[in-house]
Amino acid sequence: MKKALITSLIFISGSAVFPQTQERRQEEIPYIEVAGIAELEVVPNEIFIKIIISEKYIGKAKVSIEEQEVKLRESLKLLGIELRNLSLADADADYVKIGFQKKDLLTKKEYQLNVSDALMVGKVFEALEKLEIADASIKRVSHTKIDSLRREVRINAIKAGKEKANYLLSAIGEQPGRPLIIREENQDPSDFRAFRGTVIQRERMSNDSWSSGEPVQEEITFQKIKIRSAIYIKYEIK
Repeated sequence: MKKALITSLIFISGSAVFPQTQERRQEEIPYIEVAGIAELEVVPNEIFIKIIISEKYIGKAKVSIEEQEVKLRESLKLLGIELRNLSLADADADYVKIGFQKKDLLTKKEYQLNVSDALMVGKVFEALEKLEIADASIKRVSHTKIDSLRREVRINAIKAGKEKANYLLSAIGEQPGRPLIIREENQDPSDFRAFRGTVIQRERMSNDSWSSGEPVQEEITFQKIKIRSAIYIKYEIK
């Protein structure tokens, strides 16, 4: 009985010492810590426009949402926009009471339109102005290949970290060994803020217009989407 007890105590004691020994050995391994950073800016090719159509009165006649929607669809066709890019944002109409009688209860519906470039955005807003649809705005912007672009940036970040470790250690005649830790740091918040891209419309004066004083408008542009990745790597030194 005593012999079994002694054996158990030795085993427990050995188990307690083993992690400490492993930890000490880990601390004794020479290492280098680096951060690889990569960035990419892309022009958005998906622009989502929020359009709200409301019932309204022209004189005493009520103009329904359906009538306005038909005209909107016709205008989009003329611009060469496929109607599948126009969708109802909310299946239920919002009701806004503008009077005290039931007949004055008007409705509005929110739509989402997806276009591919800033030039088309300008054409859409011109069409909306002609249709007297004033409630429209840019909801967000994105890119059709955003996921693959993020992967590309992450790969470039880890390559940048490896390159940094190589040239830093070469200065002292050493080389990086196996990676002990690889960790992606928090993404730069601008990666997400950029998805609410801002429309920028500038005006310039051409050489010919200086004398006449007539401004020539430049093309509408969007802020580029910035994708950023930072990778922390801890390498063993050979």
